[in-house]
Amino acid sequence: MTLNDFTTNRDETLEALRQESQSELLRKLLEVTLNELLKAEASAQLRAEPYERTEERTDSRNGYRTKPLKTRVGTLYLDVPRFRNGSFESMIFDNYARSEAALIATMAEMVVNGVSTRKVTKVMETLCGLSFSKSEVSNVCKTLDKEVKEFQERPLDDSYPFLWVDATYFKVRVNHRVTSRALMIATAMTKEGFREVIGFSVYDNESKRTWTEFMRSLKKRGLRNVRIITSDAHEGIRHAIAEVFPTTPWQRCQVHFTRNILDHTPAKEQTGLKDELREMFSCQTIEKARTKKDQIVEEYSDVAERAMDILEAGFEDAMTVMVLPKQWQQTFRSTNYLERLNRELKRRSNVIGVFPDEASLNRLMGSVLLDQHDAYQHNIYFQLSKPAWKAFPDACHKLERIALEQRALLEAA
Repeated sequence: MTLNDFTTNRDETLEALRQESQSELLRKLLEVTLNELLKAEASAQLRAEPYERTEERTDSRNGYRTKPLKTRVGTLYLDVPRFRNGSFESMIFDNYARSEAALIATMAEMVVNGVSTRKVTKVMETLCGLSFSKSEVSNVCKTLDKEVKEFQERPLDDSYPFLWVDATYFKVRVNHRVTSRALMIATAMTKEGFREVIGFSVYDNESKRTWTEFMRSLKKRGLRNVRIITSDAHEGIRHAIAEVFPTTPWQRCQVHFTRNILDHTPAKEQTGLKDELREMFSCQTIEKARTKKDQIVEEYSDVAERAMDILEAGFEDAMTVMVLPKQWQQTFRSTNYLERLNRELKRRSNVIGVFPDEASLNRLMGSVLLDQHDAYQHNIYFQLSKPAWKAFPDACHKLERIALEQRALLEAA
């Protein structure tokens, strides 16, 4: 079936479905769509349609070159426009191929390294529709490694007042054994309200040493002016913050804190206590929140003593965000959006199961994080209003005092 056979006519479309497999039809439809998009991009860059003469025209067309693009539905053959005096640029190959190539490279590495299974082979065929030689895999990996490394080690030239950190675990084969490796991730928000993935690295575990090493790597790359760091209550994170960013306070994720409390609460009491905690976190002032906390402790001490001990011990750390302007507090009081990012990483890694080595894990997850970072740049996720910014310097002084108090308590523990 030629490209001219594609039509919106219902009968011909049904006939095409009968004559060819759905995957082949999808491949050709995608090929046609992307070729049309390339033509549209060429017209936009030239500021003129084919054979159109306008004063705005910047260059002239000079034919096409065929470029293969490997996708999940097979190889697409795209007609890339050429210009006579300049070069044509398209986001299709960069955005579409990066994560696809990362996944293909990782899968092929598993086959080459002898750790493949029947499932891996089947997934490779579904993804690519063809096999890869060792030289092809090597070339793809080298290209991805360079791009991921540049992203991973780039200077942090911007100012990042708000930082979230977390770690998620993946299965990696090390010395012929399947082990867990921690991927530490740092995301941040700029003063303009844009989110960024500012750092990630693979470690053998989460500890004071590894978290401190990770934080120091961020600082070495230029991370500065951090006003608040939100995370779960991992001891290594708390130690690293106090060590590397001593004037920056820690905000304990309220969602994780709530789970910790409810985990030590009888099942029949959990719904009511959860509502009470939500009301406490929503108080307008820290004084009202403390009063509400005391009421909760008094009400539930008899039925959930351990849970109330956790509430008492972690309350102040979970309420650091109360120093910020009210309209900012909900955004920075939890790691929810970082949790969503972790779920996306898991979704992608589930196809692989076990990574053949740490480099493969860093390559694929780094490519996914790079894609997510690029997506963040298209939207302002949080409007930092001018009145709130005017009040922010006073909040910063309070945050520094909280940081010193937290550090003193940590050292005394």
